Amino acid sequence: MRVTVDAVPLLYRSAGVKNYLYYWIRHLLREAGDMEIRLFPFLNQPRALDHDSSGADLFTTVTRLGLMYALNRIPLDLARWIGPRPDVFHAAKLKYPPRSARLTATVHDLTWYAMPEMHLPANVAAERVFAERVLRRAEGLIAVSEATRADAVRVLGVAPEKIRVIHPGVAEEFFEAGPAEAEGARARLGLPRPYALFVGTIEPRKNVGLLLEAWLGLSRPLREEFDLVIAGPAGWRQRETLGRLRNPTLGVRYLGYVPERDLPGLVAGAAVFVYPSLYEGFGFPVAQAMAAGVPVVTSAVSSLPEIAGDAAVLVDPRSEAEVRRALEDVLTSPGRRRGMIERGRRNAGRFSWSECARRSIAFFREAAG
Repeated sequence: MRVTVDAVPLLYRSAGVKNYLYYWIRHLLREAGDMEIRLFPFLNQPRALDHDSSGADLFTTVTRLGLMYALNRIPLDLARWIGPRPDVFHAAKLKYPPRSARLTATVHDLTWYAMPEMHLPANVAAERVFAERVLRRAEGLIAVSEATRADAVRVLGVAPEKIRVIHPGVAEEFFEAGPAEAEGARARLGLPRPYALFVGTIEPRKNVGLLLEAWLGLSRPLREEFDLVIAGPAGWRQRETLGRLRNPTLGVRYLGYVPERDLPGLVAGAAVFVYPSLYEGFGFPVAQAMAAGVPVVTSAVSSLPEIAGDAAVLVDPRSEAEVRRALEDVLTSPGRRRGMIERGRRNAGRFSWSECARRSIAFFREAAG
């Protein structure tokens, strides 16, 4: 049996989807057995994960993105002629997948529908087209959470029995990160003081502006003891927030994009991880922080309660006061932090890439009939 995975998101700057594809493909290849896994279009698995650049050399990146642009502009079944015929084609960005294969896809989130104002209009339009041409007609879909599955049924009208919830995993580096990794990251990134941490793209949905207000509302002694460290690349529609981050006030540090090699240590070194996102299909940073042994404050919306389980402090992400009180409570309560760490590690153990790959392979066999 042959499965072709559309791996184009590995070729450009991305966060959650790229993280998912990188580790998912890596473990699919390990667990495949007699199943042949190919990457479309003519791609190899990247040796390392880099969210800020392509996972391939310049020639491969330019030619493959050019090919995808052409295939998505021509409403013909041209993809069937690209490489050996698969039994299952798992789409990610190709809008006209080969009709000769069973079609599947992963639903990561439907934030483009739930919160279109949080995105650029071109991205919303592209997601609508992909939903119509791929998600609605697929033989089967993988949803990364129960919350995302429910959104897909409600928004897309997909029959519930066509969607399998298969949680992604957390990279082993986060489970293994300890004091040595934390100290190394602190030294490389210049972080001499204890810190609360946020990791994510600076975009409207991540709610960084409210986080800054909540932090600045903390008492001065607490802000003199702890820094708020924000790590992540600049996104869109956040000029004011980025301006504040680049001209920080007391106790706020903006690191920009942090390479993947430094991320487990950076996370493991935090006193608390705070993630007041307005919507998440899964929420990798929350699961990663728990795996690294860090207490988490996050939002009581979308998939985040499902992913956090009983291990996080859940807040209304639109309430500056709730976020501030939660931060103050966790930062001033060492005993509570210890309990949250224990529950968080246990909770993060639910998210295994090997298990995700095994369940995905069973899903492909079922989709192939």
